[in-house]
Amino acid sequence: MHPAPPAPTDHSDHADHSDPPRLPDLPEQRRIKLGGTTREEVLTLLGAAAGSLALDWLLYERVLPFSGAFGFLLCWYLLFLALYAAAGRLQWDVLTVRERLATALAWSSGLLVVAVIIEQIGYVALRGFDAARHWNFFTETMRTTAPLSPITSGGCLHAVVGSLEQLGLATLFSVPLGILTAVFLVESGNTRRGARFVKPVRVLVEAMTALPSIVAGLFVLGVVILTLGAEKSGLAASLALTVMMTPIVTRAAEVVVRLVPGTLKEASYALGASQWRTVWHVVLPTARPGLTTAVVLGMARGVGETSPVLLTAGFTARMNLDPLHGNQASLPLYVWNYVKQPYPDMVARAFAGALTLMLVVLVLFVTARVLGRHRTPADRPARRRPPRRAPAPAPAPAPAAPVAVVGNR
Repeated sequence: MHPAPPAPTDHSDHADHSDPPRLPDLPEQRRIKLGGTTREEVLTLLGAAAGSLALDWLLYERVLPFSGAFGFLLCWYLLFLALYAAAGRLQWDVLTVRERLATALAWSSGLLVVAVIIEQIGYVALRGFDAARHWNFFTETMRTTAPLSPITSGGCLHAVVGSLEQLGLATLFSVPLGILTAVFLVESGNTRRGARFVKPVRVLVEAMTALPSIVAGLFVLGVVILTLGAEKSGLAASLALTVMMTPIVTRAAEVVVRLVPGTLKEASYALGASQWRTVWHVVLPTARPGLTTAVVLGMARGVGETSPVLLTAGFTARMNLDPLHGNQASLPLYVWNYVKQPYPDMVARAFAGALTLMLVVLVLFVTARVLGRHRTPADRPARRRPPRRAPAPAPAPAPAAPVAVVGNR
């Protein structure tokens, strides 16, 4: 007997029921979190700050022959950055460490600037509080006040009035001149004829930007007072301040005017407007917020100048409302004249005058920003129109009277 042949295997069924090959598992990708802080970041930051402070104290007090608060703080900051980067490298990758380090640099720089501003304002306010807390300081002059007079006598009213008049005249002279120069540099630089004059004007403006303030005062003193025979007055001081403010306004206004989109000017030209109409009705209104910033920068440069005012306006303890004749005091000159005296009350008045100068600059800045704010159509209050009344329905026509029909009999 022959053995039975083996049963044939069905390969198709085996192939159908076999599992497909499995792909290798991919490593789980770590999501990068943008913004925000975690507990590990805060603890790393605090640990680096505490460790750098301890190491800095050890180096300054025990190892190195260093001294001084400024050097101590500087070394602390550098050690903090180094320890923060080293501690972060133990738990983060290189890209994350760089990002955290850049964030620490940015925040620390901003906090340093804010701390310096607060320290300066606080120091001036603390030294001048004894004089500024009395209302007579803002309503009286120093006409009848002697060096040994009580703190309740005298004030800075004449200096405030003088500073406002001198700054107002200087702004009146420098702002139109600076804006016109900026428009000339931008608009005339695009033509062949105007390009020949743009370069020397720009060089002159850049040279005047770095001009020391004492040189401006000497220029007005030599030309206006000694040569032309004019007397020291608030007008002469405003001319010296104009020399200082004009290049600042010009440089800032030029940058702002260049940012006006060219498509707006092209649209104005396409409608048939001339160049000066385009500048007056399109360029300047569009650049108004930036031009306001340029004016504020120029005013901030001129309001705190002392040496040009000292050479051209003189000093007086009386009120002088006429900027064209006679010596006229200003707040920077008021501070300079009284802070060097050996009397505590006079020094307190000087610091109170510096605090008043800060307040004047703040008021001028806020006023300029409010006046120069660019209002878009979305910012304008919508006018409420009265609701329209629905038309009265037309009266229904009266039914026609029945007509009797009479037939022929």
